[in-house]
Amino acid sequence: MTPLGRALIERIKSEGPLSVEAYMEACNAYYYATRDPLGEGGDFTTAPEIHQMFGELVGAALADVWLRAGKPGDAVYAELGPGRGTLAADALRVLRRSGFAGQAHLVETSPALREAQSKRVPEAAFHDSIDSLPAMPLLLVANEFFDALPIRQFVDGRERHVIVAGGHFAFDRDGPIFEDSPMRQSLAETLSWRLATHGGAAIIIDYGYAGGEQGDTLQGVRCHQYSYVLDHPGEQDLTAHVDFKALADAAGRGGAAASNIASQGTWLETLGIGARAMTLAAKNPQDTEAIAAARRRLCDEEEMGRLFKVMAVRSKGWPEVAGLSA
Repeated sequence: MTPLGRALIERIKSEGPLSVEAYMEACNAYYYATRDPLGEGGDFTTAPEIHQMFGELVGAALADVWLRAGKPGDAVYAELGPGRGTLAADALRVLRRSGFAGQAHLVETSPALREAQSKRVPEAAFHDSIDSLPAMPLLLVANEFFDALPIRQFVDGRERHVIVAGGHFAFDRDGPIFEDSPMRQSLAETLSWRLATHGGAAIIIDYGYAGGEQGDTLQGVRCHQYSYVLDHPGEQDLTAHVDFKALADAAGRGGAAASNIASQGTWLETLGIGARAMTLAAKNPQDTEAIAAARRRLCDEEEMGRLFKVMAVRSKGWPEVAGLSA
Protein backbone atom coordinates (compact mmCIF):
# COMPACT_ATOMS: atom_id res chain seq x y z
CA MET A 1 0.00 0.00 0.00
CA THR A 2 1.35 3.40 -1.00
CA PRO A 3 1.59 6.37 1.40
CA LEU A 4 -1.37 8.02 -0.30
CA GLY A 5 -3.25 4.73 -0.21
CA ARG A 6 -2.92 4.55 3.56
CA ALA A 7 -4.12 8.17 3.83
CA LEU A 8 -7.12 7.42 1.63
CA ILE A 9 -8.06 4.39 3.72
CA GLU A 10 -8.15 6.62 6.79
CA ARG A 11 -10.16 9.19 4.87
CA ILE A 12 -12.73 6.57 3.85
CA LYS A 13 -12.97 5.34 7.44
CA SER A 14 -13.62 8.91 8.55
CA GLU A 15 -15.77 10.28 5.71
CA GLY A 16 -17.24 7.19 4.08
CA PRO A 17 -16.85 5.98 0.46
CA LEU A 18 -15.03 8.32 -1.92
CA SER A 19 -16.59 9.26 -5.24
CA VAL A 20 -14.54 8.28 -8.29
CA GLU A 21 -14.10 12.01 -8.82
CA ALA A 22 -12.62 12.55 -5.33
CA TYR A 23 -10.39 9.46 -5.63
CA MET A 24 -9.03 10.52 -9.03
CA GLU A 25 -8.47 14.09 -7.87
CA ALA A 26 -6.52 12.99 -4.78
CA CYS A 27 -4.42 10.46 -6.69
CA ASN A 28 -3.43 12.81 -9.51
CA ALA A 29 -2.74 15.74 -7.18
CA TYR A 30 -0.25 13.59 -5.25
CA TYR A 31 1.17 11.97 -8.38
CA TYR A 32 1.98 15.18 -10.25
CA ALA A 33 3.25 16.98 -7.15
CA THR A 34 5.89 14.36 -6.44
CA ARG A 35 7.58 13.55 -9.78
CA ASP A 36 8.38 14.23 -13.40
CA PRO A 37 6.28 11.46 -14.99
CA LEU A 38 7.45 11.92 -18.58
CA GLY A 39 9.92 10.08 -20.79
CA GLU A 40 11.53 6.67 -20.81
CA GLY A 41 12.27 6.81 -17.09
CA GLY A 42 8.74 7.92 -16.27
CA ASP A 43 5.29 6.54 -16.95
CA PHE A 44 4.24 7.97 -20.33
CA THR A 45 5.36 10.06 -23.30
CA THR A 46 3.36 12.94 -24.77
CA ALA A 47 3.36 14.18 -28.36
CA PRO A 48 5.77 17.11 -27.80
CA GLU A 49 8.35 14.66 -26.43
CA ILE A 50 8.08 12.48 -29.54
CA HIS A 51 9.39 15.12 -31.93
CA GLN A 52 9.78 18.88 -32.30
CA MET A 53 7.45 18.85 -35.33
CA PHE A 54 4.43 18.66 -33.05
CA GLY A 55 5.22 21.81 -31.08
CA GLU A 56 6.38 23.64 -34.19
CA LEU A 57 3.06 23.06 -35.96
CA VAL A 58 1.11 24.13 -32.88
CA GLY A 59 3.25 27.27 -32.82
CA ALA A 60 2.66 27.83 -36.53
CA ALA A 61 -1.11 27.58 -36.05
CA LEU A 62 -0.98 30.10 -33.21
CA ALA A 63 1.31 32.43 -35.17
CA ASP A 64 -1.05 32.29 -38.14
CA VAL A 65 -4.14 33.15 -36.12
CA TRP A 66 -2.26 35.95 -34.30
CA LEU A 67 -1.14 37.47 -37.60
CA ARG A 68 -4.64 37.29 -39.09
CA ALA A 69 -6.04 38.88 -35.91
CA GLY A 70 -3.91 41.94 -36.63
CA LYS A 71 -0.85 41.08 -34.52
CA PRO A 72 -2.20 42.45 -31.20
CA GLY A 73 0.82 43.62 -29.23
CA ASP A 74 -0.63 42.72 -25.84
CA ALA A 75 -1.23 39.04 -26.66
CA VAL A 76 0.54 36.42 -24.52
CA TYR A 77 1.33 32.72 -24.89
CA ALA A 78 -0.26 30.48 -22.27
CA GLU A 79 -0.23 26.74 -21.70
CA LEU A 80 -2.17 24.50 -19.34
CA GLY A 81 -0.22 21.57 -17.92
CA PRO A 82 2.92 22.21 -19.97
CA GLY A 83 4.80 19.02 -19.06
CA ARG A 84 8.53 19.62 -19.29
CA GLY A 85 8.08 22.83 -21.28
CA THR A 86 9.02 21.12 -24.54
CA LEU A 87 5.86 22.15 -26.38
CA ALA A 88 6.13 25.72 -25.12
CA ALA A 89 9.77 25.99 -26.22
CA ASP A 90 9.04 24.61 -29.71
CA ALA A 91 5.88 26.66 -30.21
CA LEU A 92 7.46 29.87 -28.96
CA ARG A 93 10.43 29.42 -31.29
CA VAL A 94 8.02 29.54 -34.25
CA LEU A 95 5.94 32.34 -32.73
CA ARG A 96 9.03 34.50 -32.18
CA ARG A 97 9.98 34.13 -35.84
CA SER A 98 6.59 35.56 -36.79
CA GLY A 99 7.27 38.69 -34.73
CA PHE A 100 5.33 37.68 -31.63
CA ALA A 101 7.00 39.18 -28.55
CA GLY A 102 4.46 38.38 -25.85
CA GLN A 103 5.35 36.83 -22.51
CA ALA A 104 4.92 33.12 -21.77
CA HIS A 105 2.54 32.09 -18.97
CA LEU A 106 2.49 28.48 -17.76
CA VAL A 107 -0.27 27.05 -15.57
CA GLU A 108 1.47 24.38 -13.51
CA THR A 109 1.29 23.32 -9.85
CA SER A 110 3.95 20.58 -9.80
CA PRO A 111 7.29 21.78 -8.33
CA ALA A 112 9.19 19.08 -10.25
CA LEU A 113 7.65 20.03 -13.58
CA ARG A 114 8.03 23.76 -12.93
CA GLU A 115 11.75 23.19 -12.51
CA ALA A 116 11.95 21.41 -15.87
CA GLN A 117 9.80 24.07 -17.55
CA SER A 118 11.93 26.92 -16.22
CA LYS A 119 14.98 25.39 -17.92
CA ARG A 120 13.29 25.26 -21.34
CA VAL A 121 11.33 28.51 -21.03
CA PRO A 122 13.40 30.67 -18.62
CA GLU A 123 11.27 33.75 -19.19
CA ALA A 124 8.00 32.04 -18.24
CA ALA A 125 5.69 33.29 -15.50
CA PHE A 126 4.00 30.51 -13.52
CA HIS A 127 0.39 30.27 -12.36
CA ASP A 128 -1.49 27.86 -10.13
CA SER A 129 -4.70 28.28 -12.15
CA ILE A 130 -6.08 30.04 -15.20
CA ASP A 131 -7.73 32.60 -12.91
CA SER A 132 -4.44 34.47 -12.51
CA LEU A 133 -3.56 34.60 -16.21
CA PRO A 134 -3.28 38.21 -17.42
CA ALA A 135 -6.38 39.98 -18.73
CA MET A 136 -4.96 40.03 -22.26
CA PRO A 137 -5.53 38.14 -25.52
CA LEU A 138 -4.38 34.55 -25.05
CA LEU A 139 -2.63 32.25 -27.50
CA LEU A 140 -3.29 29.17 -25.39
CA VAL A 141 -2.52 25.46 -25.69
CA ALA A 142 -3.84 22.59 -23.58
CA ASN A 143 -2.20 19.33 -24.66
CA GLU A 144 -3.14 16.25 -22.65
CA PHE A 145 -4.44 18.44 -19.85
CA PHE A 146 -8.18 17.80 -19.69
CA ASP A 147 -7.78 13.99 -19.64
CA ALA A 148 -6.18 14.15 -16.17
CA LEU A 149 -8.96 16.24 -14.63
CA PRO A 150 -11.28 14.11 -12.46
CA ILE A 151 -14.44 12.52 -13.78
CA ARG A 152 -17.61 11.21 -12.18
CA GLN A 153 -18.95 7.76 -12.97
CA PHE A 154 -22.56 6.58 -12.69
CA VAL A 155 -24.08 3.11 -12.78
CA ASP A 156 -27.85 2.97 -13.32
CA GLY A 157 -28.08 6.65 -12.38
CA ARG A 158 -26.23 6.22 -9.08
CA GLU A 159 -22.76 7.71 -8.57
CA ARG A 160 -19.95 5.19 -8.32
CA HIS A 161 -17.69 5.25 -5.25
CA VAL A 162 -14.43 3.72 -4.05
CA ILE A 163 -14.60 1.65 -0.86
CA VAL A 164 -12.21 -0.48 1.18
CA ALA A 165 -12.88 -4.23 1.13
CA GLY A 166 -10.50 -6.75 2.64
CA GLY A 167 -7.81 -4.13 3.02
CA HIS A 168 -7.93 -3.19 -0.66
CA PHE A 169 -9.72 -0.56 -2.71
CA ALA A 170 -12.77 -1.62 -4.68
CA PHE A 171 -15.72 -0.06 -6.49
CA ASP A 172 -19.06 -0.12 -4.72
CA ARG A 173 -21.00 -1.01 -7.89
CA ASP A 174 -20.48 -2.37 -11.38
CA GLY A 175 -22.49 -2.23 -14.57
CA PRO A 176 -22.88 -0.02 -17.65
CA ILE A 177 -21.09 3.23 -16.88
CA PHE A 178 -21.89 6.83 -17.76
CA GLU A 179 -19.15 9.43 -17.25
CA ASP A 180 -19.12 13.20 -16.96
CA SER A 181 -16.72 15.81 -15.61
CA PRO A 182 -18.05 19.00 -14.02
CA MET A 183 -14.46 20.13 -13.40
CA ARG A 184 -13.53 19.91 -17.08
CA GLN A 185 -16.66 21.72 -18.16
CA SER A 186 -16.23 24.44 -15.54
CA LEU A 187 -12.64 25.06 -16.58
CA ALA A 188 -13.57 25.11 -20.28
CA GLU A 189 -16.34 27.61 -19.57
CA THR A 190 -13.98 29.84 -17.56
CA LEU A 191 -11.34 29.70 -20.29
CA SER A 192 -13.96 30.54 -22.90
CA TRP A 193 -15.18 33.50 -20.89
CA ARG A 194 -11.61 34.84 -20.72
CA LEU A 195 -11.22 34.45 -24.49
CA ALA A 196 -14.60 36.07 -25.15
CA THR A 197 -13.76 38.97 -22.82
CA HIS A 198 -10.12 39.63 -23.64
CA GLY A 199 -9.63 38.02 -27.05
CA GLY A 200 -7.49 35.18 -28.25
CA ALA A 201 -7.63 31.55 -29.31
CA ALA A 202 -6.99 28.21 -27.62
CA ILE A 203 -6.02 24.85 -29.10
CA ILE A 204 -7.10 21.81 -27.08
CA ILE A 205 -5.47 18.46 -27.92
CA ASP A 206 -6.28 15.28 -26.05
CA TYR A 207 -7.43 11.73 -26.48
CA GLY A 208 -11.17 11.27 -26.42
CA TYR A 209 -14.32 11.31 -28.49
CA ALA A 210 -16.42 13.82 -30.36
CA GLY A 211 -19.52 13.25 -28.20
CA GLY A 212 -22.23 10.72 -27.55
CA GLU A 213 -20.03 7.74 -26.74
CA GLN A 214 -20.41 6.16 -23.31
CA GLY A 215 -18.64 3.59 -21.18
CA ASP A 216 -15.82 3.19 -18.69
CA THR A 217 -12.76 5.07 -19.98
CA LEU A 218 -10.92 5.57 -16.68
CA GLN A 219 -7.42 4.12 -16.97
CA GLY A 220 -4.13 3.97 -15.13
CA VAL A 221 -0.66 4.07 -16.71
CA ARG A 222 2.53 3.13 -14.90
CA CYS A 223 5.95 2.51 -16.45
CA HIS A 224 4.43 2.85 -19.94
CA GLN A 225 1.98 0.00 -19.25
CA TYR A 226 -1.72 0.00 -18.41
CA SER A 227 -2.36 -0.56 -14.72
CA TYR A 228 -5.56 -1.23 -12.77
CA VAL A 229 -6.93 2.12 -11.66
CA LEU A 230 -7.28 1.19 -7.97
CA ASP A 231 -3.72 -0.16 -7.66
CA HIS A 232 -0.77 2.01 -6.61
CA PRO A 233 -2.81 5.10 -5.59
CA GLY A 234 -0.76 8.23 -6.18
CA GLU A 235 1.96 6.27 -8.00
CA GLN A 236 0.37 6.05 -11.45
CA ASP A 237 -1.23 8.45 -13.91
CA LEU A 238 -5.04 8.32 -13.94
CA THR A 239 -6.83 9.66 -17.02
CA ALA A 240 -10.13 9.32 -18.84
CA HIS A 241 -11.27 10.07 -22.37
CA VAL A 242 -12.25 13.68 -23.01
CA ASP A 243 -15.78 14.42 -24.23
CA PHE A 244 -15.01 17.18 -26.73
CA LYS A 245 -18.70 17.82 -27.37
CA ALA A 246 -19.11 18.69 -23.68
CA LEU A 247 -16.13 21.06 -23.91
CA ALA A 248 -17.62 22.71 -27.01
CA ASP A 249 -20.93 23.18 -25.21
CA ALA A 250 -19.09 24.73 -22.25
CA ALA A 251 -17.26 27.06 -24.62
CA GLY A 252 -20.59 28.25 -25.95
CA ARG A 253 -21.84 28.97 -22.44
CA GLY A 254 -18.68 30.98 -21.84
CA GLY A 255 -19.35 33.15 -24.86
CA ALA A 256 -16.58 31.88 -27.15
CA ALA A 257 -16.80 30.00 -30.45
CA ALA A 258 -15.77 26.34 -30.69
CA SER A 259 -14.43 24.82 -33.89
CA ASN A 260 -15.18 21.45 -35.36
CA ILE A 261 -13.39 18.48 -33.78
CA ALA A 262 -10.63 16.97 -35.92
CA SER A 263 -8.39 13.96 -35.40
CA GLN A 264 -4.81 14.82 -34.50
CA GLY A 265 -3.44 13.03 -37.54
CA THR A 266 -5.70 14.84 -39.98
CA TRP A 267 -4.96 18.21 -38.38
CA LEU A 268 -1.18 17.77 -38.41
CA GLU A 269 -1.22 16.58 -42.01
CA THR A 270 -3.40 19.56 -42.98
CA LEU A 271 -0.93 21.92 -41.33
CA GLY A 272 1.94 20.42 -43.32
CA ILE A 273 3.76 17.93 -41.13
CA GLY A 274 4.78 16.05 -44.27
CA ALA A 275 6.58 19.07 -45.71
CA ARG A 276 8.19 19.83 -42.35
CA ALA A 277 9.42 16.23 -42.06
CA MET A 278 10.98 16.43 -45.52
CA THR A 279 12.73 19.71 -44.68
CA LEU A 280 14.16 18.32 -41.45
CA ALA A 281 15.26 15.10 -43.15
CA ALA A 282 17.03 17.07 -45.89
CA LYS A 283 18.97 19.02 -43.25
CA ASN A 284 19.62 15.93 -41.09
CA PRO A 285 19.77 12.91 -43.43
CA GLN A 286 21.07 10.69 -40.63
CA ASP A 287 17.72 11.23 -38.83
CA THR A 288 15.48 10.46 -41.81
CA GLU A 289 14.04 7.24 -40.41
CA ALA A 290 13.59 8.68 -36.90
CA ILE A 291 11.71 11.65 -38.36
CA ALA A 292 9.49 9.37 -40.44
CA ALA A 293 8.81 7.17 -37.40
CA ALA A 294 7.83 10.21 -35.35
CA ARG A 295 5.43 11.38 -38.04
CA ARG A 296 3.82 7.92 -38.15
CA ARG A 297 3.45 7.84 -34.38
CA LEU A 298 1.86 11.29 -34.31
CA CYS A 299 -0.41 10.85 -37.33
CA ASP A 300 -1.18 7.22 -38.18
CA GLU A 301 -4.65 6.02 -37.23
CA GLU A 302 -3.36 3.00 -35.34
CA GLU A 303 -0.99 5.23 -33.34
CA MET A 304 -2.04 8.67 -31.98
CA GLY A 305 -3.63 9.97 -35.16
CA ARG A 306 -7.25 8.93 -34.66
CA LEU A 307 -7.65 8.54 -30.88
CA PHE A 308 -6.31 12.04 -30.20
CA LYS A 309 -8.61 14.92 -31.14
CA VAL A 310 -8.05 18.65 -31.69
CA MET A 311 -10.49 21.52 -31.12
CA ALA A 312 -10.04 25.28 -31.13
CA VAL A 313 -11.90 27.80 -28.99
CA ARG A 314 -11.67 31.47 -29.91
CA SER A 315 -13.04 34.89 -29.25
CA LYS A 316 -15.77 35.56 -31.78
CA GLY A 317 -13.75 38.58 -32.91
CA TRP A 318 -10.75 36.42 -33.81
CA PRO A 319 -10.25 34.35 -36.98
CA GLU A 320 -10.55 30.57 -37.06
CA VAL A 321 -7.51 28.43 -36.29
CA ALA A 322 -6.02 26.84 -39.41
CA GLY A 323 -7.39 23.36 -40.10
CA LEU A 324 -10.25 23.81 -37.62
CA SER A 325 -13.26 25.56 -39.09
CA ALA A 326 -16.37 26.34 -37.06
